[in-house]
Amino acid sequence: MDAAFTEEQHEIRRTLRELLLKRCGPDEVKAAVRTPPGYDTQLWQQLAGRLGLPGLALPTAYGGVGCGPTELALACEEAGRVILPSPLIATAALAAPLLLALGSERQRTALLPALAAGELTATLAVPGGQLATALALTGPNDGDWAGGGRAGGIQARRAPEEGAAAPSRNGGRPAGGGWRLYGEAGQVLNGHTADVLVVAAHAGGFAQSRTLLFLVRAADVGAAPRGAPGVPGLLRTRQTALDETRPQARLELRDVPAELLGEGDGDAAAVARALAATGVVAAAALAAEAVGAADTALARTVVHVQQRVQFGRPIGSFQAVQHRLADLYVALQAARSAAYYAAWSAGGGRSAPEPGVGALALAQALEALRAVAAEAVQLHGGIGFTWEHEAHLYFKRAACDELLLGPVHRLRARAAEEAGLFPDGAVEAGGAPVPDGAPEAVEV
Repeated sequence: MDAAFTEEQHEIRRTLRELLLKRCGPDEVKAAVRTPPGYDTQLWQQLAGRLGLPGLALPTAYGGVGCGPTELALACEEAGRVILPSPLIATAALAAPLLLALGSERQRTALLPALAAGELTATLAVPGGQLATALALTGPNDGDWAGGGRAGGIQARRAPEEGAAAPSRNGGRPAGGGWRLYGEAGQVLNGHTADVLVVAAHAGGFAQSRTLLFLVRAADVGAAPRGAPGVPGLLRTRQTALDETRPQARLELRDVPAELLGEGDGDAAAVARALAATGVVAAAALAAEAVGAADTALARTVVHVQQRVQFGRPIGSFQAVQHRLADLYVALQAARSAAYYAAWSAGGGRSAPEPGVGALALAQALEALRAVAAEAVQLHGGIGFTWEHEAHLYFKRAACDELLLGPVHRLRARAAEEAGLFPDGAVEAGGAPVPDGAPEAVEV
């Protein structure tokens, strides 16, 4: 692995940092999250048009920049520094890789250029709050994580034929046939505004139940402008979240028309593989974002302790404070290295990503952000607890990121399982390894 970044990668980082420092201060962040979309749409259009941010990891053939997960991770790190509220993770790290891996040529051509240009946004909807499991980060994704054909999941059935099933000439939806989705999903990132929903659902009934991915297009390029009335049967409600900079939504689908992602009748094994590969990219991106947030929180804390005077001297001169900050710095640098390595591995730095590399990097980054954010609140003293100070933004981001693709102990348990560190059944449901010689659980 060459640990040095290229000049192009440095330029991506510099340009993005300069723009975000001008347009995304703490006051701007607080104002943006209170808008209906939950982010600054003008800033997002500028990031997409000027920097090609959502298309960094997409091929140039589909309107992307032609870079990879490493460049996407660097962009996410800069976004994390300012706690940027945006659909970047949902669009570029979750939905776009799945469209690229599984979509038909017609679907890629119709959607990926619009996503890369910022004309559309997208997200991945997984029922039951099982996003981390679906991405194979906290458990195997070969089971019934999408509902298993039971209540609480999303079911897919073929729609009755009403005409020819051939695709339309303009590359849009098929003229007839298609699928219908019924169910609900909560905690969907940017689900209330995403123009394209990649929905995981069970198909085939009870006997041949399998999990596939479907496209629900809330807006088509050249067909319906953003903000147009939604798809019939689709109800999207923005949920109240601890971290307002990471908007989430609850989706209710009542016989919503959908299109199978890919061709043929769908391949459940291919879907599982694509989700697992996307999980590594998403974990690396989220880890880099957490590292960026922790870096800024630590830097602002260091500035504060140098200026805050107590007992006639800056509190940063006390050895106890210095030791705490030094420990945070070491943890942050280790997390940064792990995030970069995971992104490099996901981008083809190795023939295949090492088992659990994304989960381990994300676990280390989330742990570092949590420690830095907690110490930032403490070392800022009374002001750190106030709503007016930005320290609470980093603390809330740390708490909610662990709920999004964590928790940390399950990420590490899954990585250990993939690496074969423990024999079968030696990892408890809570994620802790069972010592050798411990009595086996007795089923009652």
